[in-house]
Amino acid sequence: MADKAAAKAAARAKFEGVFDTIADELLAYLKGEGMPADAIEWYKKNLYHNVPGGKLNRGLSVVDTLEILKGSALTDDEYFQAALLGWCIELGFFLVSDDLMDASITRRGQPCWYRMPGIGNIAINDSFMLEAAIYYLLKKHFRQQPYYVDLLELFLETTFQTELGQLIDLITAPEDDVDLSKFSLEKHHLIVVYKTAYYSFYLPVALAMRVHGIKDKAAYKAALDILLPMGEYFQVQDDYLDAYAPPEVLGKIGTDILDNKCSWNVNTALKHATPEQRQILDKYYGNKKDKEAEAEVKKIFSSDNVDIPGRFEKYEAESYDKLNKLIDQIDEDKTGLKKQVFTSFLEKVYKRQK
Repeated sequence: MADKAAAKAAARAKFEGVFDTIADELLAYLKGEGMPADAIEWYKKNLYHNVPGGKLNRGLSVVDTLEILKGSALTDDEYFQAALLGWCIELGFFLVSDDLMDASITRRGQPCWYRMPGIGNIAINDSFMLEAAIYYLLKKHFRQQPYYVDLLELFLETTFQTELGQLIDLITAPEDDVDLSKFSLEKHHLIVVYKTAYYSFYLPVALAMRVHGIKDKAAYKAALDILLPMGEYFQVQDDYLDAYAPPEVLGKIGTDILDNKCSWNVNTALKHATPEQRQILDKYYGNKKDKEAEAEVKKIFSSDNVDIPGRFEKYEAESYDKLNKLIDQIDEDKTGLKKQVFTSFLEKVYKRQK
């Protein structure tokens, strides 16, 4: 166990080492364009506040996937390419704008960027600059590669898909206007697939597949058919843990109930609640003014007929079985894919506690 933790820490440290190189390249571009010193310093703070410091699962997944597909250790050049693409995912422009739209307070244990002194709505432009950095880096490092346009299309399409998921989320569950009649498991499905699954699960694998030289459309379809439901399972887990994982294990205090989140928990509860329970949910869900509100909602979640813990346990088992069957169907020789790409993903998320 200690060896595994040490290997994980070493892999993260190696990946983090690439970020300084990328940041230096971006700052050199600003200098080359004759930008004033205060603008360069601003962008540097933007980069270092918003990009490193998270779990880095998306970025590391590009490296891990390419290594699995190759079947051996990556060369230094191959590692840098994979890590660069990983950092393009991690550039975090969605998070900067999402925090502003949600009026969030903290991100990764520090104040959200827009709440830092002197930032405010300039964070909107800062998020655009983080996004633009992706395309500068892709052009600089992959312009001569035959798959360059494929990389561009992956980032552009996934960005649009993620923004669609964000739109549905924002208009379905605004914090200051609670209306549970807008909620449904169907809406939740759309939100999590478009807002999470494409960007966090499919994109890292598809990027590695392109670098590895996989061109077969059927291979990308097979990857998508596994990674979208895996991403949905991951988000349902996240929703469940927000309400049921102890804060000391989760690493934070869950706030989905208070924040009127369109979570799997509440949508499942709405589907199975009695009329009386529905009235309680309407009264207390998303209610930050009543100290007892969250406790009342959790009573409904854990009631015998709603039984969120029991229903989640069943959902998790069914999802695990479904995903393993999809993985087993992969024809490695025909597609160029490796089942290990997907089993390694599944091992990371199955029955996680935080």
